[in-house]
Amino acid sequence: MKLFVFKLCSNKRGKTEEYNPMGLTSFQTSGRKGLDSLYLKVGKVDILTTVRLNPKLFYLFLKPTQNPPLMNKLYLGILLLFSFQFPLQAQKKDPPEPKAELQSEHQRKIPIDTTITTQHSVTINGTPIEYTAITGMQPAWDENGQPIAALQYTYYTRNNVKDRAARPLLISFNGGPGSASVWMHLAYTGPRALKIDDEGYPVQPYGVQDNPFSVLDVTDIVYVNPANTGYSRTIPEELDEKDRKKFFGINSDIKYLAEWLNTFVTRNNRWRSPKYIIGESYGGTRVMGLSLALQEQQWMYLNGVIMVSPADYKILRNGGPVSDALNLPYFTAAAWYHKALPAELQNKDLLKILPESEEYTLNTLIPALAKGWNITDTDKNAVAEKMAYYSGLSKEAILDQNLVVPPSYFWKNLLKDKGAYTLGRLDSRYLGFDRQVAGMDPDYNPELTSWLHSFTPAINYYMQEELNFKTDIKYNMFGPVHPWDNENDTTRDDLRQAMAQNPYLNVLVQSGYYDGAVTYFGAKYTMWQVDPSGRMKDRFEFKGYRSGHMMYLRRDDLEKSNNDIRAFIERTLAKGESAKY
Repeated sequence: MKLFVFKLCSNKRGKTEEYNPMGLTSFQTSGRKGLDSLYLKVGKVDILTTVRLNPKLFYLFLKPTQNPPLMNKLYLGILLLFSFQFPLQAQKKDPPEPKAELQSEHQRKIPIDTTITTQHSVTINGTPIEYTAITGMQPAWDENGQPIAALQYTYYTRNNVKDRAARPLLISFNGGPGSASVWMHLAYTGPRALKIDDEGYPVQPYGVQDNPFSVLDVTDIVYVNPANTGYSRTIPEELDEKDRKKFFGINSDIKYLAEWLNTFVTRNNRWRSPKYIIGESYGGTRVMGLSLALQEQQWMYLNGVIMVSPADYKILRNGGPVSDALNLPYFTAAAWYHKALPAELQNKDLLKILPESEEYTLNTLIPALAKGWNITDTDKNAVAEKMAYYSGLSKEAILDQNLVVPPSYFWKNLLKDKGAYTLGRLDSRYLGFDRQVAGMDPDYNPELTSWLHSFTPAINYYMQEELNFKTDIKYNMFGPVHPWDNENDTTRDDLRQAMAQNPYLNVLVQSGYYDGAVTYFGAKYTMWQVDPSGRMKDRFEFKGYRSGHMMYLRRDDLEKSNNDIRAFIERTLAKGESAKY
């Protein structure tokens, strides 16, 4: 039985005030049709009345008058004539009280289509920039025009722009799959950035500060949270297996996001703008697929694809000699950072030794691993010795692994005899320590725990206090999107086809040398494989940084990487050139 709560008001001398006629201090009603019961508190006496009144008649009785005390005595008397009253204490059960959880649940429902606009300013590279922030929810539609999800986004536009159509639009996604688009939003390209030290470690009190290197000076930006990440939710939230397939897989993810972007671009009148799309980690896979889906399904053509620490899941999932060998240059970089290499290498700059490790990987290690058990003992020992030279691990440990060293073993054992620290997976500059020194895998990822306890309070504060997006709903840093359908991954080929069809389309790849989850050399390899013919190689660009997966957390690389995006955008704007070969 639904419970309704009312308050009486009267107009006295032009003012609306609460009052208690005849000592009426509270009353509640419950009922399905009309009024079934009225719960009154008159003075200190609790009364439960049972009535059968039409709702309109009930509201007439409670209508405020110019003489509340007199008239309400009459109205209350009429009500009691229609009721059978007895003291509340005589009842076996108390009248139902309003349920707080039902009231709170209403507050946790986010409208599927809404916007909130705020005004801000920031100084970027010494230039004051005034900008508008629009945050809200926009539906994703099915084939019948029904909303199937509400995606939360934040859209930044620079103010006082004469020709909005000529201004680029940067569309930003993070990865996971299942990660919110918070990392690049609050630490990389956005106008406000996480409070961290110059090496990317969190500081308290948590919060945000101006980002003096944001690319908002040269491009407008929209950050999109896919379904079930951030504040985004599917409709309904609980889906059966069939409906989950509309969202949670490589190809379904690309399909509905392409449709959503069409709606966003149309609503915000950005069809004529040069468009760029940036994705981090799994977001690299996502944006490779979107480059073709936007062209073929939405007739939307991009000027640039930016892949930050991109994951090519064909390499990561399939494994094999190439996948295993591509880890060695990363081992070299991480070991160099922790001073674990032989002096001959350790005394050189990182960028001097990485080409050596890369060349050895391509020309010797991949062919050696491809031989499997067919490799000779002499060659196997020679390879193990060279791998030890470039990785900081012992030759014996490498032989124990039959030349195939899992990254987790490297993280656990590189510093086993040097403080027994473990290395971070996403950023191997970070250190942790385990309950036991021995083992094959670290107990936890020290970099991820560090990031979560600083990003989570920052994004919740920023959305609610600075962008005025008020809600009780949980912000999902990582959302429930699994199981994820990884079948039929053609995204690398999709990017090649999109570039072949669109002469304007260029690619920038950015990676951190200390990223052990998605290695920089794996990203290079992916880039090389997109177009083996080499006919489009001049439209690819690779940039490496002395940091990890989120290379922008290190202040020097935050400045450098944003400047690289600026230069990429400037270089790839068509500027009146014809789209032809």
